[in-house]
Amino acid sequence: MNNKEKTKVLPKLRFPEFKSNGAINLENGNFIFEAISNKNHNSDLPVLAITQEHGAIPRDQIDYNVSVTDKSLESYKVVEKGDFIISLRSFQGGIEYSLFHGICSPAYIILRKKVDVIEPYYKHYFKTNRFIQDLNKDLEGIRDGKMVSYSQFSAILMPKPDNNEQQKIADCLSSLDDLIAAEDKKLSALRAHKKGLMQKLFPAEGETLPEWRFPEFRGSGDWKTSALNFLAVKITQKNNDKRLNRVLTNSAVNGVVNQQDFFDKDIANQSNLANYYVLDKGDYVYNPRISVTAPVGPISRNNMGKGVISPLYTVFRFKSKSNDYFAHFFKTTCWHQYLKNISNTGARHDRMSISSEDFMNMPLIYPASKKEQQKIADCLSNVEYFLNAQAEKIEAIQAHKKGLMQGLFPSIEEVGE
Repeated sequence: MNNKEKTKVLPKLRFPEFKSNGAINLENGNFIFEAISNKNHNSDLPVLAITQEHGAIPRDQIDYNVSVTDKSLESYKVVEKGDFIISLRSFQGGIEYSLFHGICSPAYIILRKKVDVIEPYYKHYFKTNRFIQDLNKDLEGIRDGKMVSYSQFSAILMPKPDNNEQQKIADCLSSLDDLIAAEDKKLSALRAHKKGLMQKLFPAEGETLPEWRFPEFRGSGDWKTSALNFLAVKITQKNNDKRLNRVLTNSAVNGVVNQQDFFDKDIANQSNLANYYVLDKGDYVYNPRISVTAPVGPISRNNMGKGVISPLYTVFRFKSKSNDYFAHFFKTTCWHQYLKNISNTGARHDRMSISSEDFMNMPLIYPASKKEQQKIADCLSNVEYFLNAQAEKIEAIQAHKKGLMQGLFPSIEEVGE
């Protein structure tokens, strides 16, 4: 592009009061921001962590345990409120905003506005897919991120509408951020409520009765304890139906899901599905292979319908169809405690695995009354319903914000003058 030629763009969405402003100028990054390397401090400022989730934030406000020597702090750079920091994770959108006055590692590049702009406008713009794509062009890869230099940042063209429009867009998107944060708090409160209910509705370790019982079941006596293999049978039926090729997997977060949805591809060997176990709706799945980082695998009920699953999993089916209670019971700490107990006996834990036989011997504690089991299950299922609805609400707001960002920030297309 000729240096004399001015590149302008038009966004797909625009607030009515700015439609008459015409196309928006594009400016190089070094026209708007300059690199700052101020090390003039007494090491008495808070040390900032540069995070994708929180932006630039004092380390003591988050779980960030990295020790730094006093000598190292002398080389740290001063960050002012409103500065941006180029981090190393450019593929995630590697520019973070700071609301704090502090210091950060000299490995980071600090950006400060050199012309009059609204910083929150660029806080949002730097998280757009378009900018992240521009940031990742022709970068030298390091570790799991990429090093971004100031010269590379400087070469990127970015929109610069007038400040009133910048402020309007920033206010709009920031209000959605505030709404998402408020809804996140509600979700956290619901999770805490559910956790508290589970602690009260199931017996504590070493106890035979829970702290709370529904009125109609008080005085009904102690609960029962039985091994899993007394209440359920292990499923080892191999797949002899060539038409049954729906492969399932067990996710720690979402439970039993389609393998292609979880991995974004089919990693199963389709020619070997005859060795896979047949999984029916309502069956339970556990992965007996554990690791130091994830010592307790998920036990999940299959709500996806019929499919096949790798024989590396332990699959079991309750003899009674009314087993909603156990779907919640497996989310308590009982499995953690059982693993701890068998590891103390030198069973399998030292080899970072547990046999199917040991797993099927896991003791389960439960009310003798099916009605009490169902009452507990219904109570917790109702809370889960509100949890899922709240999570979906947050996802909808996030999708709305993403759509607004795609429309309010223009894509880089020359329209000429």
